[in-house]
Amino acid sequence: MKTTFIRTKPIQMKITQHLLILTLLFCAANLFAQDEFTLVKKGDIAPNFTIELQDGTTKQLTDLKGKVVWINFFATWCGPCRMELPYLEEEVYNKFKNRNDFEVLVIGREHDWATVNKFKEDNNYDLPFYPDPKREIFSKFAKQNIPRNFIIDKEGRIAVVSLGFRKDEFNKIIQNVVELLK
Repeated sequence: MKTTFIRTKPIQMKITQHLLILTLLFCAANLFAQDEFTLVKKGDIAPNFTIELQDGTTKQLTDLKGKVVWINFFATWCGPCRMELPYLEEEVYNKFKNRNDFEVLVIGREHDWATVNKFKEDNNYDLPFYPDPKREIFSKFAKQNIPRNFIIDKEGRIAVVSLGFRKDEFNKIIQNVVELLK
């Protein structure tokens, strides 16, 4: 009687290698999936835009060159936005608002003046809110998903791009701003 041995070890190793490669590819794809709707990246020149001020005058992002600018996109109905805004006011705006080299722009995606003013009043915010009723500003930075934060350095380049709200990530953004203000 003749015994036949099948070499299973090399076959098992090949299968394991292929599964590992597939797993790594899947993880890498998911890592970048959260950013597929972002139109700008760190190091880019920030796209210029014009915001309307409450009195009807306008201000452009390029007018703020020489300042670190924190741009926050939010919506009144967005749960993570509502969680983030108190931190933005307390830990950023209130600490840096008196600096001549810093500005915060909180932009209400698809909101008009009446909506952002009511939201600001209802929540007792001092943050500077601005409307973006047609997504004209938002669409220069991203296609969808909020909250989003973009930190623009004094030279007008994007220094930080952030999507969603996590307290630990928010604290890292603050540290980046502190470094940019030195």
